[in-house]
Amino acid sequence: MDINDTIKEQLSENPILIYIKGTPQAPQCGFSAKTVQALMACGEKFAFVNILDNQELRDALKTYSNWPTYPQLYVNGELVGGCDIIMEMYESGELKELVAGAAPAE
Repeated sequence: MDINDTIKEQLSENPILIYIKGTPQAPQCGFSAKTVQALMACGEKFAFVNILDNQELRDALKTYSNWPTYPQLYVNGELVGGCDIIMEMYESGELKELVAGAAPAE
């Protein structure tokens, strides 16, 4: 499978997906840590991909998204943004609304 197909598959299978350095329980950079904390505070389940585990994915995603840094949050297959944007959205309440609308009904 082509790496872009892998990215598309990950995005189609996960309504809320964050590409981070590390894991939500053990982020490997401060920006990933802050973004994950904000996302977790919204109370919705989300998927993650540790980009440190796959250099090809890490490089390809920058081109795919046209976004040079990590973390990258996607909701319903659309790039929302990185740490600064996510923190602004969290503080305004916008992030909670966005992820609540994307989370699968249980």
